[in-house]
Amino acid sequence: MNANNPNLASWIEVTKDSDFPIQNLPFGIFKTDLLSPRVGVAIGDQVLDLHVLHQSDVFEGINLANNIFANLYLNDFISLGKETTNAVRERLSELLIIDNALLRDNHNLRSKTLINQSSVEMLLPVKIGDYTDFYSSEQHAFNVGCMFRDPDNALLPNWKHIPVGYHGRASSVVVSGTPLRRPKGQTKEDGDDSPIFGPTKRLDFELEMGFITGKPNALGDTINVNNAHEHIFGFALFNDWSARDIQKWEYVPLGPFLSKSFGSSLSPWIVTMEALEPFKVAGKKQEPDVLSYLKIEGAHNYDVDLEVIIKTEEGAEKKVSHSNFRHMYWNVSQQLAHHTVNGCNINTGDLYASGTISGPTEDAYGSMLELAWKGTKPIQMPDGTERRFIHDGDTVILKGYGIKNGVRVGFGEVLTKILPSK
Repeated sequence: MNANNPNLASWIEVTKDSDFPIQNLPFGIFKTDLLSPRVGVAIGDQVLDLHVLHQSDVFEGINLANNIFANLYLNDFISLGKETTNAVRERLSELLIIDNALLRDNHNLRSKTLINQSSVEMLLPVKIGDYTDFYSSEQHAFNVGCMFRDPDNALLPNWKHIPVGYHGRASSVVVSGTPLRRPKGQTKEDGDDSPIFGPTKRLDFELEMGFITGKPNALGDTINVNNAHEHIFGFALFNDWSARDIQKWEYVPLGPFLSKSFGSSLSPWIVTMEALEPFKVAGKKQEPDVLSYLKIEGAHNYDVDLEVIIKTEEGAEKKVSHSNFRHMYWNVSQQLAHHTVNGCNINTGDLYASGTISGPTEDAYGSMLELAWKGTKPIQMPDGTERRFIHDGDTVILKGYGIKNGVRVGFGEVLTKILPSK
């Protein structure tokens, strides 16, 4: 059967505005007070416990180790390869379809395998060995170039020739719901003789999409741009937190360091590449022509709406950005091909982020740096306060979803509250 068929319906109730219909079935890691960490799948407002399901033999015929789903991370499952992971997703789709009575009418098994999402704690879905952050939204790169350089030469000479990226800090990537403390570091204002040390005054979010690799390559081997999709397991929302004043002082000559490594936030559900297949769209025509190893035919961007909401400690909230993943200049296949063109080896569970995703209009910019234009155009909040950058006590929420043929496939959210510096 086709797990993406828009006509599929589940015997589990799924509301129209849910991110998790039967056509999605994203994977994550959860635990409860009574259950140790394990692999689950989201369906409606429920989590399906794959470990208990596996013990009941519903995956018969699929080569799975007994404890593959009793795991703190998805890495072992992802490493089995797409033939196996897709077979599991297809089997779950068959099990959850409205006229399949196998689980639907087995009330004892249902009570053991279905848990309300409000009752579980979601954990970081993968053990991240390496993390790379790209810089692949043309509008974002143009905006930053206008602010800090020359509007007539906003893009650096290499930008339209290579997917620019840098290696980030994997240890400080945290799952949605984990609070982060305002970082401290050196800053230097224009005109000052020397830097000072203290908490950042320009804390910023970055609206990004992350992808997780499954199939590795050997050291010295490259990944062909037209085969890159075989190496990508799925996608998650990503907030690449940034301390703009620390970044401004430190980034020359080697780029971001302490301004980024204090924390990044990842959504808990990994939406498979296969679930996003219906949302593929063509990207912007790349001019000038890219080099041969980056040339790719067909549609490789994704029509996924993205939102950013700021919520104050007192509860006032405002949607400050509405962008779309389709605005990427460099697509994920090109990013991965470029990443490995020098022979760099990638591993199962590695994380790659898109870079800030900014659309062509001011309300679609993906960071406070752009939305408030370096603090010169503060955002007015419903409670009468204003935001040039993020305040202590603020919670930033990222959401993402695609809608096609009446089916909504989404990512849930990535939520982070900012605590004061220690």
